[in-house]
Amino acid sequence: MNTTSKRSKFFDNAKFILIFLVVFGHMISPLKEDNGILFTLYTVIFLFHMPAFILISGYFAKGYKKKGYFLKSTKKILIPYFIFQIIYSIYYYLIGQEERLAFDFLHPHWSLWFLLSLFFWNLLLYVFARLGWPGFAAAVIIGIAIGYVNHVGSFLSLSRTIVFFPYFLLGYLLNGNQLKRLIRAKFSFPLGIVIIMLTWFLLGYTFPKDAVPWLLADTSYESMGGMEWTDGFIRALQYGLTLIVVFGFLSLIPSTQYKLTKIGERTLYVYLFHGFIIKSLQAIIPEESLVFISGNYLLLMSISLIICLILGSYMIKKYTQPLVELKV
Repeated sequence: MNTTSKRSKFFDNAKFILIFLVVFGHMISPLKEDNGILFTLYTVIFLFHMPAFILISGYFAKGYKKKGYFLKSTKKILIPYFIFQIIYSIYYYLIGQEERLAFDFLHPHWSLWFLLSLFFWNLLLYVFARLGWPGFAAAVIIGIAIGYVNHVGSFLSLSRTIVFFPYFLLGYLLNGNQLKRLIRAKFSFPLGIVIIMLTWFLLGYTFPKDAVPWLLADTSYESMGGMEWTDGFIRALQYGLTLIVVFGFLSLIPSTQYKLTKIGERTLYVYLFHGFIIKSLQAIIPEESLVFISGNYLLLMSISLIICLILGSYMIKKYTQPLVELKV
């Protein structure tokens, strides 16, 4: 991770695995309620995969002070959000998920919350980054406090923006040497294996089904089953547990170039387009087939991998780049 190329391989490998987990998590989401293994997989994935993605995004936001960074963020993040919000609105209307065609840019469709939040996270750096680690502590406190605001939710992705911002800021604050010392220490790899195994075991046996909204972070404590004064401590515990699992995950990521590493450079394409495939599959697959599919874990993983391979291919990037990156 000392050189740009090695750093790129490490992060691209991490991003490929994370985008696979995003697709797989969305694939199993409607199947998890009646399958204990899928529910455990879902909770483990959603505990850390977006925080890890967000932390990596923050790591690469270190140039926010450069001239033109705001305009670049607008072009690369905000405008694609508007474009895909329109596309998804039309798509949902055509497949019958929405009764009427309407374009609402204040409530992001499905996975598009990430683009809107990413834009806001970059803006928040102008305030919190200059504060350094005290700014990180403040971001954590605000992330805990926002849950006590009853009406916070999906509007402008406000809840997720504030709750997940500490991971983005942490990624920004960490430099390459600090990250290398942390995840490449002699104890890191075996400890990472232990962390992932313990997380699987603990969540598989102790995670309540009605607590999934805590992982999604898109609503207030009140909307997650009734507000208690202790809810802030639960979110604080969640922050700590999540960072431990993110560390365990990153410590297992190799810095070697593989054939699949290249897809790590194109995760945005997979992220933006995979919803069309998954929603279409959910619409056409007969309900009586769901029991068989939910028990065929290899099939679910294979479909998820194929989606990543197709959407992360050079051909998809070549023909959709004008939409995704506004390049002609």
